[in-house]
Amino acid sequence: MTTLGTGSRQWTMVDEGWGRKAVDFATLSEPGNCREYVAMHHRLGVDAGDRLLDVACGSGLAIELARLRGASGAGIDASARLVAVARDRNPGCDIQVGDMNALPWDAASFDFVTSFRGIWGTTPGAVAEMHRVLRPGGRAGITVWGHLKVSPGAWALAPFRLAAAEKVGNQAVMVSLGRPGAGEQLLESCGFLDIERTEVPFAWEFADPQLYARALAATGPAYEAIQNVGEAEFHRAAVEQAQGQLRSDLPLRAEIKVVGYLARKPEGE
Repeated sequence: MTTLGTGSRQWTMVDEGWGRKAVDFATLSEPGNCREYVAMHHRLGVDAGDRLLDVACGSGLAIELARLRGASGAGIDASARLVAVARDRNPGCDIQVGDMNALPWDAASFDFVTSFRGIWGTTPGAVAEMHRVLRPGGRAGITVWGHLKVSPGAWALAPFRLAAAEKVGNQAVMVSLGRPGAGEQLLESCGFLDIERTEVPFAWEFADPQLYARALAATGPAYEAIQNVGEAEFHRAAVEQAQGQLRSDLPLRAEIKVVGYLARKPEGE
């Protein structure tokens, strides 16, 4: 879930934003992604004995859930501090710090490769690498943000717009794979077949505005906003945003559009 651009060593900068509050991200933010992870594992048919790699694995919850289905898990992420959490959650698994545009595994090493909102319109090389490390006939599953403006929970992402204008503009480019045809075109260009687009369930839930603000602050886009306005102002704005969504005796809930792509590497490659 943590990525950057395709520059030669840009990936090494990711830990600044995503890793600085790794424990908060792992315990307050990532559990809200469980619906997304479980749905994609189910659609892919991940089962006992399968070899699965999660690209941009963050703090490793998706790997842990795949292991509960009987798969053997591996992962890679650009944040050393998130990888430390992922390794703690998945003892004995091959989870590495590195660049998803240059995966450190041999060709045809995995039955499944996944990435959950970790591959963007700015990182097409990672999709080619996913194709390379899949066995012939293996399947890939990636998720990307969908149509955010029509999402009922779009309010939860609003504080990210406190980043500098250049950063906000780059965020828009990064989520472009959710547009109709964009993900299909990228996967096809990398050699994938049987490409299917699907809606993926996604909802963040928080006990109160303070926890929402703390969870959001642990993400990379929040770090870009914090760089621009400061930690205190980001927290204040996030709490204010969430207070308008309070419901009596119910959690704060933000349902956000997420798109999933399922694809297969051709047999015989």
